[in-house]
Amino acid sequence: MVKRIAIIGSTGSIGTQALDIISDYPDQFEVKALVVHQNIDLLQLQIENYQPDTVVVVDRNQAHKLSQRLSGKKIAIKAGMEAITELVTRADIDVVLMAIVGIAGLEPTIAALRAGKTIALANKEVMVVGGHIINNLVKQFNGRVIPVDSEHSAVFQAIQGCKNPNEIRKIILTASGGPFRGYDRDMLRNITPEDALRHPNWKMGNKITIDSATLMNKGLEVIEAKWMFNVDLKSIEVVIHPQSVVHSMVEFIDGTVIAQMGVPDMRIPILYALTHPNRFRTKLDTLDLTKIGSLTFEEPDLDTFPCLSLAYEALKIGGTMPTALNAANEVAVNLFLEGRLAFSQIPIIIERAMASHRIIKDPQIDDVLNADKEIRRGINYRYC
Repeated sequence: MVKRIAIIGSTGSIGTQALDIISDYPDQFEVKALVVHQNIDLLQLQIENYQPDTVVVVDRNQAHKLSQRLSGKKIAIKAGMEAITELVTRADIDVVLMAIVGIAGLEPTIAALRAGKTIALANKEVMVVGGHIINNLVKQFNGRVIPVDSEHSAVFQAIQGCKNPNEIRKIILTASGGPFRGYDRDMLRNITPEDALRHPNWKMGNKITIDSATLMNKGLEVIEAKWMFNVDLKSIEVVIHPQSVVHSMVEFIDGTVIAQMGVPDMRIPILYALTHPNRFRTKLDTLDLTKIGSLTFEEPDLDTFPCLSLAYEALKIGGTMPTALNAANEVAVNLFLEGRLAFSQIPIIIERAMASHRIIKDPQIDDVLNADKEIRRGINYRYC
């Protein structure tokens, strides 16, 4: 049976890699819809190659330009965030790949789950700010969330044979350490965006690459893992694994550890999320352990990279504090990429935002969105 796919964020790193891997299985997938923010040049090429019946461009001016370019073509072109919410509820879409960055993915994910859809989730911020909301919707509307992040995909795969969640003792998330592994605080003072964007192992978008460099990416993944797998904070551990071959591990109560391994290629977890519960043969590179030679593991340096500790603290406090953490991080990363903030100031901005935040203990969707706006407004006001 052909799976009908909508890709929310088709011109980003995950979206383009998803389309690349989908191309290898023309009899298994049909691309029904594509969503972008404003990159209509690449979107136009994707339309030609994959023939979706609908596209959404969030930026209305760019949507209008695309409509002029494709005048006379048999394709629906829509604009605005509300069009995404409408799209993901369509009856003729089986899987929604949520690949847009940041809290922008929250409302479309909620809408899709209310429609009982399967979500291939590449947006960790959705679970960070609204994990409790997402889990309730999954139960209420019989939707599904399948992780795309390599680490959470690894955990998801490792627990497939586990029938009793109480048998899980620990989730061990691996981190490459990013481009500055081994640095101390003094060495981070003059880091440029170009420096931070040189990830040693993975091909990713700018925001997640900076998060990897600060270790905030791993912090967000800790919060995501708590909600994705319904485990306590004390049951989630982070280890630095520079080779990025072991994508994560699960330790069970009998002392057994199951690790998921593979080459560092995001197309592999993307494919698994789209084909689950089945596996498809791929043309991608496979793992050759004899060429790798050795696999190493070490503790994260929380003094040099405090963002990971801040994420643990936000999860421990709960309520809207993870939303404050996430919003402050998104703004700080953008300021850094624009050259308006030093790399070493990113955790300082986040810590200050968390300290000033008024927590709502059991937030609903409006509480989350309002907390996000409040944090962003406060930081942008100081740096405008």
